[in-house]
Amino acid sequence: MNARPLLTLPAIAAVVLALTGCIRPPALRLADPYRLTEPKGFTAHRVSSNHPDGSSNDDSRRPIPGETIVLADLRGPGVITHLWMTIADNEFGWPRLLRLRIYYDGSEIPSVDAPVGDFFAVGNGVEGEVESLMVRNSSDGRARNCYWPMPFRKACKITVTNEGRRRVTMLYYHVDWQRLPSLPADTCYFHARYRQALPAPPDGSRYELLSVRGRGHYVGTVMSVVQAEAGWFGEGDDSFSVDGQPPTIEGTGSEDYFNDAWGLHVNDGPYYGVTVAEGTGVGSRMTAYRWHLPDPIPFHESLKAEIEHRGWTYHPDGSVKSAFGERTDLMSSVAFWYQEGIARDQPPLPYGTARLPQGNALQIEVENSLAECKATGGRVSLSPELFWSKDVILFAGQGKDAALEIPFDVPEEGDYEICTEVAQAANHGIYTVLLDGKPPRGFQLEHEPGADVRPQSPFDGYAPDTYVGLAHQVGWARLTRGRHTLTYVCLGKREASAGFHLGVDTVVLAKVGPAAWAAAAHVKEPRLPAGSVADLGRTLTSDPDPLMRGLAAVALRDRGGDALPALREIMAGLKDCDVSVRMMSADVLAVLGPEAAPAVPALIAAGSVPGEQVHVLRSVAAALGSIGKPAAADALPLLRRLAPLPRVRWSAEAAIRKIE
Repeated sequence: MNARPLLTLPAIAAVVLALTGCIRPPALRLADPYRLTEPKGFTAHRVSSNHPDGSSNDDSRRPIPGETIVLADLRGPGVITHLWMTIADNEFGWPRLLRLRIYYDGSEIPSVDAPVGDFFAVGNGVEGEVESLMVRNSSDGRARNCYWPMPFRKACKITVTNEGRRRVTMLYYHVDWQRLPSLPADTCYFHARYRQALPAPPDGSRYELLSVRGRGHYVGTVMSVVQAEAGWFGEGDDSFSVDGQPPTIEGTGSEDYFNDAWGLHVNDGPYYGVTVAEGTGVGSRMTAYRWHLPDPIPFHESLKAEIEHRGWTYHPDGSVKSAFGERTDLMSSVAFWYQEGIARDQPPLPYGTARLPQGNALQIEVENSLAECKATGGRVSLSPELFWSKDVILFAGQGKDAALEIPFDVPEEGDYEICTEVAQAANHGIYTVLLDGKPPRGFQLEHEPGADVRPQSPFDGYAPDTYVGLAHQVGWARLTRGRHTLTYVCLGKREASAGFHLGVDTVVLAKVGPAAWAAAAHVKEPRLPAGSVADLGRTLTSDPDPLMRGLAAVALRDRGGDALPALREIMAGLKDCDVSVRMMSADVLAVLGPEAAPAVPALIAAGSVPGEQVHVLRSVAAALGSIGKPAAADALPLLRRLAPLPRVRWSAEAAIRKIE
C-alpha cells in the first residue's frame, strides 16, 4: 500500500459543515472550524449494537440468510453524522451480499440502497483500506466509517439484509446522529444507489452511473471493474448531462476521471483514490472513488452520469484490434448525490449472489479434505473455529520451500476464477500458490505493449493479530471435470514473523464467461408466502431449503406471543441440520418467554450436543433465561457447564441469575 496522507480535522470539519449548510465567515471558520466556542442547538445521540444487559459483552448482531435487521429507527428532525461497522462473516464475497438501506420520513423506497462493501468504497466483495474525507476504512478494511451528513425531517430507518447463504458471525455498528429543532426548508436528502452491468453490454451504450429526476447535486462515485478480457480497460470517458442538455462535463479516460494517470494504482486521499488495482490481465479487479466535494455537479430537473466501457481489444490471435474498442468487462458502481425530496425513480438492485462478479461461487471447505492433504517440510493439522466459526487447515511449515498440497474437485469442465481464503497470524509466512503443480496461467494473454501486466503475486500471511478471511485470487484458468490440487509453497517470511506457518480456510471456484454470468443474473429474492402461524411452522419443519426454514423461524420470532401455537415445530427446529435454523428456533423460544416452558427439555438437549456451535449455545442459554424460574430450574446444571465457555459466558450467567 502507498503511504497515506493525513487528513486534518479542520479539513474534515469544513466539508461536513459545508454539506450541512453551516458556513461561517472565513476568519471564524479558520479559527474555529467546529464552532466549538458556540452553544449547540442540538442534542447528540447514538444507536448501536450494544447489548442491553450491561454485564454482557455480546454486542453484535448475527443476521441469518434472508434476514433484515434494523440498525436504527430514529425520530427527527435530525442528521446522521457518522456510521461505523465492523463485520465477521465466513461467506465468500460477503461485502457484496450484505445490503445497506436507509429510508427517510416513512418512505417505503430507500434513498440509500447499496452493498455494504461498495458503499464504503471497496467493491467486488473484497475488503480494503480507505482514507478519504467521507469514508475511512482501517484495520485492513474491517473498520468501516462513513461521514456523509444524512438529514431527515420526521424519521430515518437504517437496515442491513443478509442476502447470502450463510449466517453473519458478528455485525457491530454505531449510528451517531444529532436531533435538531428543525431543518431549513431547502435541505437536500443524501442518496446512494448501486448499479451494475455484469458484463457491460456490447451494444454501443455507455455504462450508466446514475439517471435521476429532481433537483440536487451529484457528490461522488465508487466504480469497480473485473476484467473479462485482457488489456487496459480504462479508455472510457466520463460524461455528465444536466437537465436534458448535451453533456457539460466530459472526460478523457477512466483513470483521468478518478484523478489518477497512466493507469490506476492503489492510492487514497481526501477527494479521490484507488482502493483495489491488480493490473490489466484477465480477472484483474479494480475499485476507485471520486468525491465531488469541492466540485459538486448541480441539476435542477435531471442528471445523467455515464462512463464509456472502452479500451484495448484484441483479435483471437492476440494481435491488436483497437486501442479504443468496446469492452465487455464486469462493471458496478455506487452513485452518491443530494436532492430535494426522495428519489423514487431508481431501478431495483439485483439480489444477493447476482451482485457478485461471477455470481456462482462454490465455496469448498478444505477441512473436509484434511486426510488427503500432503505436507512437505512441515506438519498439518486442523484448527477448529480459529476465527469466529472458521475451521482452518493449519500447516506448520519449517522454512522456505515447505509446501502443502490440498485437493479439490471441479464439478464440470469450464473456465473458472480460482480464489483461496487464508489466515494471517504473527507466526505465518509468505506463500505462493500452484495449480496442479504449476503457476496458474489464464486462458487469455496480455498483448498490449507497455501494459501494466503483473505476475501472480504471493500473499503475506503475517499479521500481529489472528485473522481468517484474506481472499487471494489464484487466477483464471480452464479446468477439466474432476480432481485438481492447489499447492501452497513457502517463499520465506518477513522479519517480524515468528514462523513459516500457513492457514487455509476455503478454496473458491466460480465459473466465468457469458453463459455463467447470464445464469447468475437470474437469482431471485427468496420470499415466504403469506400464511398463518401454522403455515410457518410447517415451513420450519418441512421445507427442503434451510434458507426458507430459517426465514420461517424469523417470521415466527417477529410474531411474538402469537407464535405459541407452533411451539412443537419450533422445538423441532432445535434439531435442524442447519446451524442458523437451530439458533433462530432458540431465539423464537426466548421471545415466547415463560409460555415456552414445555420446551425446556428440548433446550437442555440442544445445549448438551457435543461440539455445538457457540451461537446456538448462546441462544439456548438466552431462551432458558427468558423462560425463567421455576420452569427452567432443571437447566441450571447445563448452564453452569456452559458458563466457563468464553463466548457463551454472558448469556449463561444472565440465565442463571434469572432462574435462581
